[in-house]
Amino acid sequence: MKQQKFAPEELKNSKRIYKSVTPKYTLDWYIKWIASAFILAAMSIRGVDGLQFWDLGLSVIGISLWLWVSILWKDRALVLLNGVGLMFLLRNFFVSFMG
Repeated sequence: MKQQKFAPEELKNSKRIYKSVTPKYTLDWYIKWIASAFILAAMSIRGVDGLQFWDLGLSVIGISLWLWVSILWKDRALVLLNGVGLMFLLRNFFVSFMG
């Protein structure tokens, strides 16, 4: 994938050129996109009768991967959000399918 090169002055003064702050093609970059795909897949089947197991399973995988990313980033807010979210999902999983 070839990136277009811009002059430093053009980058500094442009309001149309957007610069990503996140590094690309690193381990966390791949994990976050895979995690996001799992979460979107889970959301797409949420509420469909008979697919609750798949919804919870895909959500657990996606949130677990996002928890990994948040640990790699050392972002405490994301660790808290994804850690607690994972606990809620696992609780619902076990209550729904094991109890």
